[in-house]
Amino acid sequence: MKHPVDAHVGKRIRHRRWMVGMTQQQLADAVGIKFQQIQKYETGMNRVSASRLWDIANTLNVPIAFFFEGLEGEAAQLMAVDGDIMGDKEALELVRSYYAIPEHQRRRLFDLARVLSDAA
Repeated sequence: MKHPVDAHVGKRIRHRRWMVGMTQQQLADAVGIKFQQIQKYETGMNRVSASRLWDIANTLNVPIAFFFEGLEGEAAQLMAVDGDIMGDKEALELVRSYYAIPEHQRRRLFDLARVLSDAA
């Protein structure tokens, strides 16, 4: 059974990898492992050792603490819930596209999305 912390760390690895536009194979090559191991880390099926997390953090250019952000309090309880939105490939692509929009236009899009969601 997956431990919620392992699942959270794996989702954060996947999230950051997607945000920088890196494939599982590219990340695996950079840290010296097979891409199947990256898959297992990202799903939370395998735990990431401290030294491997260090290598992944350096490759993805984030501090190790990045992988644990959002884990405290209520968010930790939510980790056990299936269907995490950031685990969805489409949601990650939407977030990446959203942040590619210039800031003033992004703010207007955000306001529009909020109005539409309130109306639904």
